[in-house]
Amino acid sequence: MMPNPAEHMNSDLHGEPAMAAALSIDAVCHDYGARRALDHVSLDVAPGAFTALLGLNGAGKSTLVALVTRLFGVQHGHIRIFGHDIGAEPGEALRRLGVVFQSRTLDLDLSVTQNLLYHAALHGIGRREARVRAAEVLAQIDLSDRGNSKCRDLSGGQMRRLEIARALLHRPRLLLLDEPTVGLDVRSRADMLGHVRALVREQGIGVLYATHLFDEIADGDRLVVLHQGRVLARGTLADILATSGARDLHAAFMRLTAEVAP
Repeated sequence: MMPNPAEHMNSDLHGEPAMAAALSIDAVCHDYGARRALDHVSLDVAPGAFTALLGLNGAGKSTLVALVTRLFGVQHGHIRIFGHDIGAEPGEALRRLGVVFQSRTLDLDLSVTQNLLYHAALHGIGRREARVRAAEVLAQIDLSDRGNSKCRDLSGGQMRRLEIARALLHRPRLLLLDEPTVGLDVRSRADMLGHVRALVREQGIGVLYATHLFDEIADGDRLVVLHQGRVLARGTLADILATSGARDLHAAFMRLTAEVAP
């Protein structure tokens, strides 16, 4: 039986209150030397909601992902996961987070199951429990029959689905994906995006989905437009279209970014 999404929206496994955002980014700045990559970026991801982070290459999406995952230290501002500041409480914050990075990080010489068991061990999950969870997530992504296959023998879409399954092994309440469909064909992109939306709908997982592809944004999505390190718009797709006076997302994006000095 799938968990009740409403239960997860009331509290997570450790009783965080419903008012705590799954992810809260508050006035975050990041500089690479003299170049400012993020300029007072603020956004929230609600529990059990799909939020798209839309921006062109170089907008700052991957820098933001690196900050949320603590690959980089926060220079200015605050990042909280279900109310836990990643600087002050990194363990409490990060164990609620699952991540799929833009670059693939599977060990291609290990089997599908071995990749999952290795990741589970990193999270302190015992071998027996890890095998149970591995079987569960492989069933969810329709790869139960490929557990003994080497990862190098999977298709690109199967590898991406496996990375999502691996990110969910420790049962996080927030999933962060950085350009996860790069390099996939149209069918594989649609299948993977459908899988992510099903996690939100059926399991109440909060998702921040970074992309540069306009056609990956759906009508009901919460949307954050990031350009040259600054948030230009936040809200539902309908809100952003209404505010910009544009008939579609592409036109709205062009109007928003045209107002920003190069």
